[in-house]
Amino acid sequence: MIHEFLQPLTLGEATEMLNSHKDVKILAGGTDLLILLKDRVISCRYVMDIKKIPELNAFEKKEKGLEIGAAVDLNRLLASDLTCGSYSILKEAAHTHANSLLRNRATLIGNICNASPGGDMLPAALVLDGTLEAVSAKGNRIIPLREFFTGVKKHVLQPNEMVTKITFPEKHGKGIYLKKRRIKGHDLAQVGVAAFWAADGKLSFALGAVAPTPILIDGLGPFDKAALEKAGGDLEKEVLGRINPISDARSSKDYRVAMVKHFIGEIITKWTKEGV
Repeated sequence: MIHEFLQPLTLGEATEMLNSHKDVKILAGGTDLLILLKDRVISCRYVMDIKKIPELNAFEKKEKGLEIGAAVDLNRLLASDLTCGSYSILKEAAHTHANSLLRNRATLIGNICNASPGGDMLPAALVLDGTLEAVSAKGNRIIPLREFFTGVKKHVLQPNEMVTKITFPEKHGKGIYLKKRRIKGHDLAQVGVAAFWAADGKLSFALGAVAPTPILIDGLGPFDKAALEKAGGDLEKEVLGRINPISDARSSKDYRVAMVKHFIGEIITKWTKEGV
């Protein structure tokens, strides 16, 4: 049962509340949290709404790269010119997430902190080398996204910590996100594959719903168009050797393996025709 609703107006108030209150759940978009609370899958004493904190609504290009605050919803990502070019993979992933009504509340940081292995935004954020900034009463710390996930819906955040933003460094190249789901419309990924082919020829893959955490495989190559086409089979073996899908209500293990292989082939075919 929820005993109190908290709504800090500053980051200082938020960190003080996290430090002085026990059993707090953070509400940014609430598209996952409210359902879990309603269905009594989880419980808490406090819900803390962070949407009115100005810093958490920041969405801008800065010296370190593209910064997206914890309260920025996915429809803002889709509408912004900031998520074009090399960052357009974020739009591709966001477009597959639920529907427009839910994207009006769902946030990139919320999707990351939910830490579902099938989260749509996680593979795209991983291949873009995202880093999270977390804050607590003790101060700030930077967490590379690749070190954030520890298990199914588990991560490295402490109970008195919250993520304030994610930063994506300047990157040059092209990305793609492909998702397989059971039905059209609002459905979780059976398999999600993100890939980024950098201007220097280096290739990265990140995969969702194929292991207890999203899987990042980076630093492959470098490849030009001819080398990438020849490497197709070897890349499939490299990726398939790193995943460990399960069979569940949404898909069988064998089907997930087959879809990963299919998506890798589709990505390589597309890119060898277009080039980086």
